[in-house]
Amino acid sequence: MTNNFDILILSNGPGEVTTWVRPVVKALRQQLGEDRAVVRISVVLSPCPNASGKEVAIALSYPEVDRVQGPEHFWQFLLWGKTFENWDWRSQGVVVFLGGDQIFPVVIGRKLGYRTVVYAEWDARWHNLIDRFGVMKPKVAQNVSPKYAHKFTVVGDLMLEAAGDADNFDNSSLSTEIIGILPGSKSAKLTQGVPLMLAIAEYIHTKRPQTKFVIPVAPTLDLQTLISFGNSQKNPFVETFGFSGATLIIPEKGKASIKTGTGLTVELSQENPAYDLLSQCSICLTTVGANTAELGALGVPMIVLLPTQQLDAMRSWDGLPGLLANLPGVGTAFAKVINWLFLRRKGLFAWPNIWAQAEIVPELVGKLQASEVGEMVLDLLTHPEKLDDIRAKLRSVRGESGAAQKLATLVKEEMA
Repeated sequence: MTNNFDILILSNGPGEVTTWVRPVVKALRQQLGEDRAVVRISVVLSPCPNASGKEVAIALSYPEVDRVQGPEHFWQFLLWGKTFENWDWRSQGVVVFLGGDQIFPVVIGRKLGYRTVVYAEWDARWHNLIDRFGVMKPKVAQNVSPKYAHKFTVVGDLMLEAAGDADNFDNSSLSTEIIGILPGSKSAKLTQGVPLMLAIAEYIHTKRPQTKFVIPVAPTLDLQTLISFGNSQKNPFVETFGFSGATLIIPEKGKASIKTGTGLTVELSQENPAYDLLSQCSICLTTVGANTAELGALGVPMIVLLPTQQLDAMRSWDGLPGLLANLPGVGTAFAKVINWLFLRRKGLFAWPNIWAQAEIVPELVGKLQASEVGEMVLDLLTHPEKLDDIRAKLRSVRGESGAAQKLATLVKEEMA
């Protein structure tokens, strides 16, 4: 390998930055070393309807990354090849695609004169213009022309990288029963997720007061914003779900917590990633998204909630649906139609269920009520053999870890 290489990571949303970029840049440094004079890693983010605005800060927090550019400057970079801060580029490098549109590495790779490596989760495009593809499953490459087959390598699922951190953890030995609450990180999910999940926690607490509840706070979410969704004056769904309301408690020492109107205390954890904490949970209540993949990879049972009391609330779809749902003025109408069509389709929403093509973990869709969901949780807690069965099925479908290392190997080969 020749000295003085640049690796440019292209990514976009919060899920990709936390579950794809983080393990890949770590693997790259492990294989290529820490010397920035030899290998420099840059991250450029493209616009994403799911973005929280904190993706730049998160990417900058990774010690393996040298510099980051936010999505507001992306189009200038794509069109003219110049970053906002006028970064210099070395003569040799690799563009690594980890989210966005697969045409982006084609254009940027040509402008910089760099090789291109694309991580393809469900489909791979521009076979003749991309140098290498790391695909999630063999099916992604099954219809590829034989003349491009040499470009394709099955690396596995990047979302499974969480499994390696807590693979051997056995929560059956824990004396404390913990329920994890994962309402999401964007307002579209938090509006209904926070009051519904906390109302469920209150219901369970009345029947099972020994149970402890914890919210692993998403890195893109601050505590004041989170607590606002439990305030009836700011969020009308607090009353819709019969939630008693929440107050934020920040002690001088120790972790912050939420105290509800019934006296329930829910601990807030800002550890990131929260794999150790999640591995200690008997079960989690969660919304859809990358968090279901992380829980599945950790073998943690979950119930996936998609409340439909507000049909226009979900506006975080990828691609054109997400753009339409977020248009000023007409976005609400588009969101209602898109979500109505989406819910009528009734496919599988949680990643472990998608992997298995079966409902391993329950998916509850509709006008959900705290008592009904609470009774389902109580049934699972009082029948631990049911939770053990879910854990076993999750471990059987999650596949092998190591996708980040395999992808890093492809990048290294393109640098040779």
